[in-house]
Amino acid sequence: MSETGPGAVSGAVRGNRRRLAAYPLALLLAAGSLVLAGPGAGAADAASVCQGRPTRTIGFATGSLRLYRTRSYACVLAVAKRAGAARPMSVSLQPRGGRAVVDAGRFTRQAGPVTVHALHRCVRATASLDGRSAATGWILC
Repeated sequence: MSETGPGAVSGAVRGNRRRLAAYPLALLLAAGSLVLAGPGAGAADAASVCQGRPTRTIGFATGSLRLYRTRSYACVLAVAKRAGAARPMSVSLQPRGGRAVVDAGRFTRQAGPVTVHALHRCVRATASLDGRSAATGWILC
């Protein structure tokens, strides 16, 4: 036997309220994901994974060395000109007075990112791809 009293109506209203409350939340989450991903998130040339502003880009025969800087940190990537089969790549970043941080191995597109604390310190970056290399010397002093 079905209930036709006020309890039946309030249950239906409660269910509608939940659905109505969930709709703006879903819309907000969808909008937030678009803002975080950005319009070109699926593009082949994705944005850098390093934080900060691009400071230097040094091109060489097989790729480029890209250096980024924030107020306190420096970050570097080695990016191949053409993605392909895994091949030897390495990138290193050394703050003056500190040890170099290295990312080396066999990669298809990029080596890195490598980040070091560089507040009021010069840094030196090197990259190697397929036997070709590039280096910066002491920069960002």
